[in-house]
Amino acid sequence: MSLEITLLVLIAAALHAGWNALIKISGDRIAVMAVVTLAGAVLSLFALPFVESPAPASWPLLALSILIHTGYHFFLPVAYDHGDLGQVYPIARGAAPILVTVGAFVFAGESVSGFALVGIGCLAVGVMALTFDGGKASSIKPKAVFFALATGVCIAAYTVVDGLGARQAGSILGFAVWLTIGDGILTFLIALIWKRREITGVIRDSALIGFAAGAMQIGAYWIIVYALAVAPMAMVSGLRETSVLFAALISTFILKEGFGVWRFVSATLVTFGLIVSRARN
Repeated sequence: MSLEITLLVLIAAALHAGWNALIKISGDRIAVMAVVTLAGAVLSLFALPFVESPAPASWPLLALSILIHTGYHFFLPVAYDHGDLGQVYPIARGAAPILVTVGAFVFAGESVSGFALVGIGCLAVGVMALTFDGGKASSIKPKAVFFALATGVCIAAYTVVDGLGARQAGSILGFAVWLTIGDGILTFLIALIWKRREITGVIRDSALIGFAAGAMQIGAYWIIVYALAVAPMAMVSGLRETSVLFAALISTFILKEGFGVWRFVSATLVTFGLIVSRARN
């Protein structure tokens, strides 16, 4: 993976951690997620005239990805209802790289070197280590773990589907824009049935935050879809999980959720994983 793609993925990781933090701190989380994804869809509509439509061959994967992303948009805020950003985010993101490596091998025929596998493993273990706040596993709530793992499964699934779809679409950005429009509208409509009053309140009181988070969300996602289409999916997924380090900083210094020795352990493992995964690729 080139240095340019590496830097782009790191920028996407920072943006992703940022909008997740806004979801965590802003009112009813499902309602906020609905407004954020709708804002992303609206912003994507402005980009629509400037991108090519994805090829028909990619439409089944596009539809599948919209459904998976929509599930992700509901599992994530529910997980935040039961756990801290500093715990939910690492579990959700840490489960993804290994699952993506398996999925990319099975469905795309991708393989990675032994060094890359070691690096991806270190990244996964490193981000999962952040769940042990102060080194105490008992601080993890079962419901938070369940919904965070469900979120991680969605992340792994849409990473593989998005990578395959973008490669068949002919237009990488076209695929990404259509997807953010589709999943944003679908998420909002489902949430509107469930949380109409709460959504109205979010639009009234926190519209600016919603649009800022929406812009961060689609910016991060468009970068990742581009990277998935031009670089090995397992490598992109592993590097993207460095967003957990950004989330750890936000969790510690902004949300004041606490800081423990496992944060240092995680940072060391993630850094080592990055170096090793790029050493022979």
